[in-house]
Amino acid sequence: MSLKEFTKFRDTMNEKILKEGTLYTRRFFALDNDVYKDGKIPKKYKEMMGLIASIVLRCDDCITYHIIQCIENGITKEEFFEIIDIALIVGGSITIPHIRKATKIYFELLNEYSQKQQSS
Repeated sequence: MSLKEFTKFRDTMNEKILKEGTLYTRRFFALDNDVYKDGKIPKKYKEMMGLIASIVLRCDDCITYHIIQCIENGITKEEFFEIIDIALIVGGSITIPHIRKATKIYFELLNEYSQKQQSS
């Protein structure tokens, strides 16, 4: 799935969920959004932690989302691979398939963002 397809699906479904869902759902979504904003811990580091948690919890959509956020917040390739190290230590060998997917997604999205910046 391309970045555009992922983003469109996520946005469309979030809009539907927030429209149809309960007050509790809307509150949870708002909390999830707010907690990743800059605070005493910068947004970049919060997204890096979110990526680690997503790999450990083995959620591919969450991995994709946090990689997007990490790239948009200036993560370096070296930082990405340190994140992989932490996720592997915390999650163990069962995370390896998700680390493979995360690495594939990271390089695909990095390439996509590079192409976007070059054409701008």
